[in-house]
Amino acid sequence: MVDSATSLTTVWAPAKVNLYLHVGRPLEDGRHPLDSLVMFADASAADRVSVRPLKTVTLNVDGPNAKALKGEKQNLVLQAAKLLKDAAGRSDLGAALNLYKELPVAAGIGGGSADAAATLQALNRYWNIGFGDEALLNLGAELGADVPACLRSDPQIMRGIGEKLTPFSACGLPIVLVNPAVKLSTADVFRKFDELGMGADFKEREGPDSTGGPEALAKALEEYSNDLEAPTKLLCPAVNEVLTTLEKTEGALLARMSGSGPTCFAVFSSFEAAKAAAYVLSKRKKKWWVRATLLSGSQ
Repeated sequence: MVDSATSLTTVWAPAKVNLYLHVGRPLEDGRHPLDSLVMFADASAADRVSVRPLKTVTLNVDGPNAKALKGEKQNLVLQAAKLLKDAAGRSDLGAALNLYKELPVAAGIGGGSADAAATLQALNRYWNIGFGDEALLNLGAELGADVPACLRSDPQIMRGIGEKLTPFSACGLPIVLVNPAVKLSTADVFRKFDELGMGADFKEREGPDSTGGPEALAKALEEYSNDLEAPTKLLCPAVNEVLTTLEKTEGALLARMSGSGPTCFAVFSSFEAAKAAAYVLSKRKKKWWVRATLLSGSQ
């Protein structure tokens, strides 16, 4: 959205949720082949990137999870801004960037990648650079494997190392996201995955049957899994508690970890049921980050 009165541009950066994630053994460059269905939250589980006029590029971070980024020198928001400036050949461009950090950091829901994608979109518009979708996707791939999917922000099957995207037809999916207030390094999770010798049986699969509503999709997802759950549970026992709690929550159709964790989610038949469950969970587990959200379906 753009507020012309204050020259303010704001772009949402929604959480990315891996409904399933299959992982293979590392390639020669150390990265892992993936097969994953991702969907994106609505504004109730999203960061925001805002832009105001300034001659140089600066970044301010606020919001409930801003403290976790304090002192970070390689913030993806600034990296995205520099990459876009360089690609446009415009060293004179400036902007006062503000990142409202709602999403937990190092949480397995693509917060940093979503922030980078939102920055590319906001500055491309604000600076009037005029790059099309394909150009932004190429730039996003330079910032990280998840960034192109975050730029699209609609249901996608991610393959390769995350760069091969196939649109997926799906209904909106009501879920509750839960993070146990623990940061977890993605690199550490993949390292443990390799130490355990996992991934030998990896193969790309057809996506689940997505006809019908949330109940049907949740049932179809039972045939899939998140291969990173086992190593993550060893590194972060709190994931066991979160998943057990979600599985026992009234109305939960399916409980699973997203990405490399430790954020987990449960699927519900309606957004009203998800909101009711989130309310109960937030009262019982006051230290946990709990959000009811509707994963956006196909446009």
